[in-house]
Amino acid sequence: MSTLPPLFLDRMSRLLGEEYPAFRAALQARPHVGLRVNTLKCPVAEARARLPFALAPVPWCRSGFRVTDGSRPGKHPYHAAGLYYLQEPSAMAPAEILAPQPGERVLDLAAAPGGKTTHLAALMRGQGLLVANDVQPKRVHEMTNNLDRWGATHLAVLVEQPRRLAERLGAFFDRVLVDAPCSGEGMFRKDAAARRTWTPNHVARCARLQAGILRHAARLVRPGGFLLYSTCTFAPEEDEGTVARFLEAHPDFQVEVIPAAHGFARARPEWADARPEVAGAVRLWPHKIAGEGHFVALLRRRADAPPGSRLPLLRPRPPRGEMLAHYRTFVSQTLCCEPAPRDRLAVFGNRLYALPEGLPDLKGLRVERFGWWLGSFKTGRFEPAHALALALSAEDFQQRVDFAADAAEALAYLRREPLPSPGPDGWVAVTVDGFPLGWARRVQGVLKSRAPRWLGRMG
Repeated sequence: MSTLPPLFLDRMSRLLGEEYPAFRAALQARPHVGLRVNTLKCPVAEARARLPFALAPVPWCRSGFRVTDGSRPGKHPYHAAGLYYLQEPSAMAPAEILAPQPGERVLDLAAAPGGKTTHLAALMRGQGLLVANDVQPKRVHEMTNNLDRWGATHLAVLVEQPRRLAERLGAFFDRVLVDAPCSGEGMFRKDAAARRTWTPNHVARCARLQAGILRHAARLVRPGGFLLYSTCTFAPEEDEGTVARFLEAHPDFQVEVIPAAHGFARARPEWADARPEVAGAVRLWPHKIAGEGHFVALLRRRADAPPGSRLPLLRPRPPRGEMLAHYRTFVSQTLCCEPAPRDRLAVFGNRLYALPEGLPDLKGLRVERFGWWLGSFKTGRFEPAHALALALSAEDFQQRVDFAADAAEALAYLRREPLPSPGPDGWVAVTVDGFPLGWARRVQGVLKSRAPRWLGRMG
């Protein structure tokens, strides 16, 4: 590990006092590797029995585990099939604490690369509306890849500034998660770039950025709704200080006390001249838990706050004519039933989506995904999207080829290598131990992989 910033160590020594030696020792230890089971695809007990890694439960997340044997789970075909998401254990706390419910409207405001979004989707059990947003198009592309693997069908993806979302949507959401850009001190033992770029000025810049994001996030929460603020830094300016400044400016929000269980520690308002109620937030310290580091504050908007205006729903443009005929032909030849209700189908450009329930009109906003991407219309045909295959079950396909997870063919498919495969020509689902990996085209007894190129580079 490269040297930790001396000014950071000086500050932490002053703040932690007698705890500092244990904290410093923890930062010299190896980082924890975690994975979270995709309960949209597999129950936790079944997944744990299937996974060939030594696993230890994460106490604050029922679907979370630490990998304790040095395995590389990112290289396993189950990862490509979306059976789990690689996530460090403390990062599993925010979604669990926000606790979205099936059927709610939920926004992940700074969502890329999508780890917490996948967690929210699983907790919502595929019901309701989940909007994932980020301001960086490159990171949004990475996020859509992760969401495709996850098989979530009830979400939309946007690339927008928080201010524009607040202006367009108003107090629309039941729960909003702000996992804010931060100085990343909690990632020091696993991220050399975070150590190299840290300065006190960077901490101050992050605090200003967080204040602006929270100001707009507050406008997106309905009366009685929840706003969760989290960082992966230890800096009081970005943690207790940011929450304190928010509360001063937004008297219609109050702190919800998070139980200090599982080794979580109370926030320290005295470190930032903050109001005592800020102690209802929690800190996750690497010398107290098996994780890196996080700060989490749960805020609730008063139920008597002014409500937002009622938003019109997005009116779908259903496929018609040749488009509809090509889609019907694909479904009749490839699937056992229609994957989505006809009244939720919508065409945007050459793409076909199934819209999530309650999606508002997004006119004027930059939208990356309007819902579950089913596929695209090409000249004279319909081509299915990777997202379609990964959200279905093995029983939904008329033709499929199944490989064992330890079979060479599974990795060959992910590398887009042709494979011998007797059977009729056409679209074929490729599965690993019964879990979809993606599409292939069978042509004259040869299976031609349609796995996305990024899938073979994972891990």
